Amino acid sequence: MSLIEKLYGPFFDLHNWAAVIGSGQDWLVILSLVMIECLLSVDNAIVLATQTRVLPTLKEQEKSLFYGLWGAYLFRFLIIGIGTYLIHIWEIKVIGALYLMYLVYRFFHHKMFGRKPVKVPKEKKHRVLPLFWSVVVQIELMDIIFSVDSVLASLAISSNPVIVLIGGLIGILCMRGIAEIIMNLMRKIPELEPMAYVLIAVIAIKLFLTIPAIDIEIPSGLFGVFILAMFFVTLLIHVIRRKAKKE
Repeated sequence: MSLIEKLYGPFFDLHNWAAVIGSGQDWLVILSLVMIECLLSVDNAIVLATQTRVLPTLKEQEKSLFYGLWGAYLFRFLIIGIGTYLIHIWEIKVIGALYLMYLVYRFFHHKMFGRKPVKVPKEKKHRVLPLFWSVVVQIELMDIIFSVDSVLASLAISSNPVIVLIGGLIGILCMRGIAEIIMNLMRKIPELEPMAYVLIAVIAIKLFLTIPAIDIEIPSGLFGVFILAMFFVTLLIHVIRRKAKKE
């Protein structure tokens, strides 16, 4: 019980909350944490946007992101409390990288060899969870994997868990907005979907390289430039293909 008090007690200290909310200096720190959260979560937003695409309707896709948002908030609260121990959980990154590579393999395997016709009337019994909830669970798993870096980076900037929590919660909200923008773009520009899976493969490699045995960190700025370059190349391919179809 004393360990739980030690880890999570600061979150329930009203004086701490009042001091943070009333301090202009603390809000500058929070703003910098939000920017870091957004930069570190661009790859998460891409993965989330592709995961929601398996759901049949736009309403379900947006709903899955909404449920994922509240799950991410709860997990962020829990994970900040044990942030000092996260550095040792490199196995999560390995599992995450392998899972992302599996997603890429599955997508391109279906693209190349086609999907086998699936009869869906009564045979939902073999599925552990309905499709919607399985997507929500996948979103939560990705949040767990990708939040390791952002929480550690945030704790390195401020040791006050209330500041880190506020910055993280605002950052997650911004990141969900980015995921929805990517999701809408993928609907209008079909070429973005295969590009997103190529990016997911790169993200998996990037994630794997950060394990302690390798310890190679690709700078967020460089990775952001790479994503923008990939986006513009895909946009160019889309324009060329549209012109070719018209002609």
